[in-house]
Amino acid sequence: MGTHFTRSGHPIPTNHTPPRVRTPPTYPAPSRLIYSRHQDIKRHSFEFKAKPAAAFAYNFRKFRKGLDVGSATAFIIYSVDLFPKGYNAPQQVHITQGDYDGRAVIISWVTANEPGSNRVRIGLSEGKYDIVAEGTVHNYTFYNYKSGYIHQCLVDELQYDTKYYYEIGDGDSSRKFWFQTPPAIDPDASYKFGIIGDLGQTFNSLSTLEHCMQTGAQSILFVGDLSYADRYDNHDVGVRWDSWGRFVERSAAYKPWLWSAGNHEIEYFPHMGEVIPFRNYLHRYPTPYPASKSSSPLWYAVRRASAHIIVLSSYSPFVKYTPQWRWLEQELKRVDREKTPWLIVLMHAPIYNSNNAHFMEGESMRVVFESWFCQYKVDVIFAGHVHAYERSYRISNIKPSASSNPVPDKSAPVYITVGDGGNQEGLANRFRDPQPDYSAFREASYGHSTLEIKNRTHAIYHWNRNDDGKRIPTDSFVLLNQYWGNSHRRRKLKKNHLHSVLSNRGRDDPDILEEVAHFLQYGTEISNKKLGCPTLRPPNPDTVRLSTRPPDRHPTNESASLSLPHATTTHTVHPLTSQMIPAPTIIHNPAVCALHNIPQAVTSIWKMFICEGHCELLLRVTHLQLRLDEPRRIGGS
Repeated sequence: MGTHFTRSGHPIPTNHTPPRVRTPPTYPAPSRLIYSRHQDIKRHSFEFKAKPAAAFAYNFRKFRKGLDVGSATAFIIYSVDLFPKGYNAPQQVHITQGDYDGRAVIISWVTANEPGSNRVRIGLSEGKYDIVAEGTVHNYTFYNYKSGYIHQCLVDELQYDTKYYYEIGDGDSSRKFWFQTPPAIDPDASYKFGIIGDLGQTFNSLSTLEHCMQTGAQSILFVGDLSYADRYDNHDVGVRWDSWGRFVERSAAYKPWLWSAGNHEIEYFPHMGEVIPFRNYLHRYPTPYPASKSSSPLWYAVRRASAHIIVLSSYSPFVKYTPQWRWLEQELKRVDREKTPWLIVLMHAPIYNSNNAHFMEGESMRVVFESWFCQYKVDVIFAGHVHAYERSYRISNIKPSASSNPVPDKSAPVYITVGDGGNQEGLANRFRDPQPDYSAFREASYGHSTLEIKNRTHAIYHWNRNDDGKRIPTDSFVLLNQYWGNSHRRRKLKKNHLHSVLSNRGRDDPDILEEVAHFLQYGTEISNKKLGCPTLRPPNPDTVRLSTRPPDRHPTNESASLSLPHATTTHTVHPLTSQMIPAPTIIHNPAVCALHNIPQAVTSIWKMFICEGHCELLLRVTHLQLRLDEPRRIGGS
């Protein structure tokens, strides 16, 4: 037997034992996906068959060691149901609104091996399905990638405000989900939206998605840039669309996502022979555009609860007389603020942006559409594209001014950029200095937003930063509705004694003999203060008037001033957190002092909607009429 030598030329002793090579164990059932964001590293979509944490940690260390080349960075996306069990099991399940008014959903999913069943079974209880809907199935190719079989099924004529269970697939591979339909179209319907943009599929994307799922949002408004699949050349583009669909399924299969397209959905690749824009996006994510008389799925409108939502395409022609321009002109005329008072617009490229990234890219759309936004009093416009967060005041730039800068405009919408979902391109940290006067708040951090509509007049907005693994509310304000916020319509509400949705629990309470109406007035439109735990400041007790005359629709001026005690042992409900407030917190509040002789059922539903401004509280309970006449500022901390 000859002598063996090392690479350096040294002889290896005959009694030498080669070192043991440690082979990591393999485990069944893939549960994690690891990938690289570095563009120069191709086809690194590894599926580690690792259930035990120790085995996964070992595999990840070995994988990360091999990837640490240049600026390559590995990320983890964890999902207990990344690849569902069973042959040809449905995956990438997601739902969206399927009609104009919220009584239909479009359910979409993908089967990898064969078409399989394209039916959806739906019922009011799990396992008991009395509705069967049949959809369509298709697939497509993109360069040398061939998609799975994409199923899309429209389920209509659903009941409002109802929880439905649905099942897709066959046999052992079937999967079960559920969704909740929105309340009926009503100006006082309360509803909570989550807003996400530029999500991608990174560790920060996972943090954003999980935090948004904890907010209780009933549906998601997505402002473009979904998977960032165009960051991967050749056949990896389609693979990234598949992995993103599995990633967002944990939310999108249960809550409808309203889609809008961004620049990363264009995917124009002449070198690959792919020159049709939005091809992957349009094949996978349907929208109910025919219901709003749109000619393209890239721009459409829906009504949901008390909101009218308009989706625009920043990367389709929108100048005068183009199809999108003509459609928006007609859609704005169809908006009925008496039924859907909240008018919300989604787009990808922001109109107002003080970040160096994509600065002034939305200027052309601003020139075309801003006058309409002010004319029809749009409440808020959400955009993405810039990988940071920014909120503006109500401003416009449609009238000539000496400085040519935006000026305050009460008819203008609030512009909010939420392009901080977690994309792989990183944050846009370079803001322009000094901060413009129109910019109310800006920060380069990953996060998401929520818009909680309370009634026809007020909504609460939060931007939540992903900070140290926690959902941190950073920017908050109360939004005053543009249509019902003017004094004429507020007087109309007062005259008709509007039943506020903030006291829904009291309407059905048998102990309440008469209605409880909450009417808010003079709320400021924008506030930089946080509203997480407002403190009630005591009004002047001399302004409280008590009348024992039974209430009627046209009360007289007969009333007598009454000094009320400055102590009470009752509790009330915190207006924002719904927690019971102890007596010391409200000991000087004359309204509560007056309520101490009223049944406890009344005080338990005393949910006054707090805003940063002046407030009038009108209570009609049994034969007591309590009116707080003096407007007082109610602060928040």
